[in-house]
This record gives sequence, C-alpha cells and structure tokens, in this order.
Amino acid sequence: MAAAMETTKSDLISAECRAEIDQWVAKYPLDQKQSAVMAALRIMQDDNGGYLTTELMDAVADYLDMTPISVYEVATFYSMYELSPVGRHKICVCTNISCMLCGSDEVVAHLRERLGIGLGETTEDGRITLKEVECLGACVDAPMCQIDRQYHLKLTPEKIDAILDQLD
Repeated sequence: MAAAMETTKSDLISAECRAEIDQWVAKYPLDQKQSAVMAALRIMQDDNGGYLTTELMDAVADYLDMTPISVYEVATFYSMYELSPVGRHKICVCTNISCMLCGSDEVVAHLRERLGIGLGETTEDGRITLKEVECLGACVDAPMCQIDRQYHLKLTPEKIDAILDQLD
C-alpha cells in the first residue's frame, strides 16, 4: 500500500499543465523529451503566477527525466524565466546595441520616472515589474520593449504613456 501512496516531484504538475507539456514532448523524438524543457518551464511559470520556484523546476526535471541542474541552467540563462515573484505585468526593455543607439536609455529613464521604480523592481501595488533584457529580435523597430507577451515598437515617451494607461 505504501507504494501506491508514493509521490514524485512531478506530482506538483497539474493535469492541465501535464497535457500541455505532453503536446510539446510529442514534437520531439521519443528519446529527446528534454527538448521540451523551455516550453515546460514557460507553462509552469504561467501556471504559478509568473515565476518559477526550485520545487517547480525540480518537478519539470523529474517529469522530463533530466537532472535538476540542467533545468536550472535553462531557467537562469534565458531572461524570459523569473525565479521570484513579478508584477501582474512585466515590462522587458531591450537595451542591446540597436535599441541603445535608437534611444533605449531614454525609454528606461521615462519608465523609471513614470513608474517610480528601477530596473529589476516591482511597483508597490504589484502591478508592474520593470526588467532590462538583451536583444528581443526586433532591431529594425528599435527602441522596443515587450510587455507580457506583446511587443511595442519604435517607442517614444508618448507611446509609452499611452501603453501604460491601457494596462489594467
């Protein structure tokens, strides 16, 4: 009976998340299910209110038959993953060379002033987290940022204010 009660780390993954992860796993050869790690981390992060815990990363490792360190390496390398709570909206400002040359410093300064927070901080009401990121791949429309999952291009202070005013 004790064996029937045995739990694994991957038991932290809900049935809905398992089903979504399994869709990604099915896209890869049977012996390469770890290839779905990025999607699995995104799914778990979304399900957990926007950030990953060590326990959730361990659950992904267990589910995909990976070592925990391999999952941690992915989660800490890519800027899309968060390891601590973030605001309801996450503003990722690209400050790489194209955006920098086109005014990302001014974008950051305007956001800092408007929101009253610095890079890597969250507003007191938990509404917005401001984050600096490297290239988001929209160099032709610099300066730009990503808010949640939407890109905002050719930013000006006026565009930024209009975007912020539309956020809930």
